[in-house]
Amino acid sequence: MSGGNADLKNVDVVVPKIPTTAWAVLGILSFGRELTGYDIKNWSDAILHFFYWSPATSQIYTELRRLEEFGLVTSRTIARDDVREKTVYTITEKGVTALQNWQESVDAEATVLKHGVLLRVWLGHLAESDRLREQILDHRFRLLEELDAAKDSSTQADAQPDWAYPALVASWAVRRIESEIELTDAMLVDLDRLAQKR
Repeated sequence: MSGGNADLKNVDVVVPKIPTTAWAVLGILSFGRELTGYDIKNWSDAILHFFYWSPATSQIYTELRRLEEFGLVTSRTIARDDVREKTVYTITEKGVTALQNWQESVDAEATVLKHGVLLRVWLGHLAESDRLREQILDHRFRLLEELDAAKDSSTQADAQPDWAYPALVASWAVRRIESEIELTDAMLVDLDRLAQKR
């Protein structure tokens, strides 16, 4: 079942028409912690970017304002120190229900792959094979860095008893990156074989 408005959990709470990024921000708050926009950005960078994307800090604050207008989050100002204050956000009961309704009633969008390295390889007939090899090796190096970050995220998620589902996603991210490293190694072999024929 798909659609924009569904009253599954509570007839008084519908699924508002807001961007998926707003649902992701609300989802971070659904783990029951009171967070600043900065905290949400850190959570997003630590796990969300492995399978969705990590919105900019300015976009997070835009979505927080939108969520507050819909009554899905509340905010309050607390002292950061003797001089400064900070705003913290909490999901509301209405926000939890709306998120549950969205989870159950709105189909996930199709996965979109934007792979800059593959675009270069696709245009390999216009490039020197050494340059293509260099770009693929650079990509492999970045994947190794990302793998370390994903493993760290997985370890952190495993350490939290109430993060069983984020731990599943973190584990998937590790396996996905490991698979892409294997594919990248295979691409290097294929590229060398192709270079010998040129």
